[in-house]
Amino acid sequence: MLAEDARPTTQAVLSRDGTPIACERRGQGHPLILVDGALCSRTMGPSGPLAKALEGNFTVFRYDRRGRGDSGDTAPYAAEREVDDIEAVLQAAGGEAFVWGMSSGAMLALTAATRLPGISKLALYEAPLIVDDSRETTQGDWATIRAAIAEGRRGDAVTAFLRSVGMPGLLIAFMRLTPIWRKLKAVAHTLPYDGAIVAGDQLGKTLDPARWASVRVPTLVTDGGKSPLWMQHGNKALAEALPNARYRTLAGQNHMLKPAAHAPVLTAFFEGWE
Repeated sequence: MLAEDARPTTQAVLSRDGTPIACERRGQGHPLILVDGALCSRTMGPSGPLAKALEGNFTVFRYDRRGRGDSGDTAPYAAEREVDDIEAVLQAAGGEAFVWGMSSGAMLALTAATRLPGISKLALYEAPLIVDDSRETTQGDWATIRAAIAEGRRGDAVTAFLRSVGMPGLLIAFMRLTPIWRKLKAVAHTLPYDGAIVAGDQLGKTLDPARWASVRVPTLVTDGGKSPLWMQHGNKALAEALPNARYRTLAGQNHMLKPAAHAPVLTAFFEGWE
């Protein structure tokens, strides 16, 4: 049982541009910030179950990325402002924390690590990098998504994104009939934000290690053994490009994160590797 002062609490922290960022704190131990991927928030996605799986070992901070949930969405958008948001959460955590990010959130967390010295360890799961010709690039997909959002066609934007990440059409059609579709449409306007973070790394080009030369903190890069080859190629290349990284493929896993498989790996990494 958690101590009374370790039970979940929520607060709004202010980013540099004055945007309120809704943040939840739970658990006890060293601070750990979780950064969600596309379409996810505190009420939808893997960070909630993962936080519960980690709260016995860490004080876990998770937040609504701007434009989602209870966070604000000050215009105009810039990816740098999302780094500012992480900085605000980092200050709420005491100025120093471990950081975990998944998918586009992994690339956002990595970008934050180039700027924020308070990030002491970094764990990344399935950054969506396309570094070779093992799949097509995504320029056309992101253009379609941006156009759909500009025209108010949120459902079409979600469909285009899900198709781009490889979800079968029949599953997308089924999802349209479920309550989750309304929730996805509610945050669809943030999909171009994720595109701004990852699209430049989905062009089938090799990674430049100089880009992350300043990221000297211990970094764990992971992917799933059941994920497509392009994802594995990209994450292996990322680990090789980082100055102080280890690469690991989690057997039996894919982009649908299962906390029970991840929590022991993350705990061992954050508590063990100096």
